[in-house]
Amino acid sequence: MPKKEITPATPAAVVFTDETLRKAADRAAAAYRPVWIGRSGEQSSGEAVARHLEATLALLDKDGWVRTLDFSTMWSTSSPGLVDVTETTTVKTMLKSVIRFLKDEFGDGDHDPSRDLFTALCHVGDSGAHGDSDTARIAGDVLDLVIRAHTGANAAFATRWSERLNRTHADITALLTAGAKFARTYGPGAGASLPETSAA
Repeated sequence: MPKKEITPATPAAVVFTDETLRKAADRAAAAYRPVWIGRSGEQSSGEAVARHLEATLALLDKDGWVRTLDFSTMWSTSSPGLVDVTETTTVKTMLKSVIRFLKDEFGDGDHDPSRDLFTALCHVGDSGAHGDSDTARIAGDVLDLVIRAHTGANAAFATRWSERLNRTHADITALLTAGAKFARTYGPGAGASLPETSAA
C-alpha cells in the first residue's frame, strides 16, 4: 500500500462571529466618545466606513500585507544613494543625494509596496477615492471595538493585534470583513445607503 502524503494544515483564520459583532455594538453604545463622529466633527455613515474597510482590504490584497514595517534600514547612511555629509559637502550635493535616495526607495524602483494594517487604513483615507481622514479614524475605532469584543479585553487595539507574531493575512482579511459587516449592520444609516450627515 503506497504511503499517503500528509499536507500540513494551514492555520485557519480567526473567526469573528455575529455574537462578537453584537458585543462590539454594545461596546460602541457604551463608548465615552461617539464612535461614528470623526475629528471633523461630522458623522460618517456605516456604509462610508464599510467602504473604507473594504478598500483597505483590496489594497492589502493587491499590494501585500506585512505584520510590521521595518524602517530601520530605510534611512541607513550605507545606502549607495546617500553621501557622507561632511563640513565641505554642498547643499546641492546633499539634496541630489536625498532625491536620488527617495526615487530609489519610493519611486519606480524595486521597493516593496506591502503595508501594515495601520498604513493601509491611512493610505485609503489619504487617497480620497474610498474614504477620508474621518473614515480612516472611525474605521480604526470600529476594528478596535471588534477586537475588544473578540478578546474580551477593555484596552485592546486592532493595529497591535495585527502585529502579533502568529497573525496572518487571512486573519487581517477576516478582521476587515467583520469590521465592514459591523459598520453596515450597526453604523448610522444601517441597512440603507444614506449620505453622510453633519453632527448637530
